[in-house]
Amino acid sequence: MSTPDLIIRSRGLTQSYGEKTVLHGLDFELHEGAIGLLGPNGSGKTTLLRTLLGLLPVQPGHCSVLGHDPALDPVAIRWLIGLVPESECLVPGMNAVELTAYCGELSGMEPRDAMQRAHQVLYYVGLGEARYRDLGDYSQGMKQRLKLAQALVHDPDLIFLDEPTNGMDPPGREKMLQLIREVSRTKGVSVVLSSHLLPDVQETCDHVLILQEGRVKGYSSVTHDPMHERVLYDVRGRGPLEDLGRRLEEAGHHFTAIKGGIRVSLREGIEGPEPILEASLAMTEDLEIRHLIPAGRSVEDTFFEAID
Repeated sequence: MSTPDLIIRSRGLTQSYGEKTVLHGLDFELHEGAIGLLGPNGSGKTTLLRTLLGLLPVQPGHCSVLGHDPALDPVAIRWLIGLVPESECLVPGMNAVELTAYCGELSGMEPRDAMQRAHQVLYYVGLGEARYRDLGDYSQGMKQRLKLAQALVHDPDLIFLDEPTNGMDPPGREKMLQLIREVSRTKGVSVVLSSHLLPDVQETCDHVLILQEGRVKGYSSVTHDPMHERVLYDVRGRGPLEDLGRRLEEAGHHFTAIKGGIRVSLREGIEGPEPILEASLAMTEDLEIRHLIPAGRSVEDTFFEAID
């Protein structure tokens, strides 16, 4: 299997606002696919996206996006990238098709091509029947999907999405996540999704890059588990749960401590929880198991392990 092409590289990237340093010497590489950009509020996610787009001058360090240096060729980068910003970006007096076509022209498209493509992408995001309506009548979900249409109109190789499901109701959120999945998995467009909503990243992304206080804290596969062929169980309760885990390790299983309990990885070929129950019954210490449930490695696990 070939390695996905490199889309973003950062070496020692630093960014400051006045005397306040926001990004501290970031080193990372991102490859084609769907990447979640995670971090607590104030961790530098939006600043990183703005720097990669060339909207902020690059300070100490270096980065490249799709082979271009934002410090030297920011316009070329913006022609190759679509952006779904967190902030409002609607222009009063325009309808959806006019605004989307205008964004296509700003990205270098001929007016006729931009208008034709605008109709296509608005139908794709589910706004075809509403493309001539007053934007003031749009719901929050429709506005977010309009932002996605604007990001896709010039057929980019990569899109940045900054909190794309903010303020959306559950049906609208699911529609947006479905579109993001389709774009990244069937349209050949790489995605960088910046969000504080871990389930959104879990549903749409293949890898996550985690920032905290402007520093890289981790990069991993969303579904990565070094013991992925084993069955996992979360065990919570009262008493010496880690002693239970050590007893299971003696039988060839594996355990790690989690909040309020342990996660047990049964040795390959065993699927049911019987070894855990048998080991607990064999213990002489006062142990009470309250929850014994199948588990899997999630984005939440990765995130909290990285920032802990």
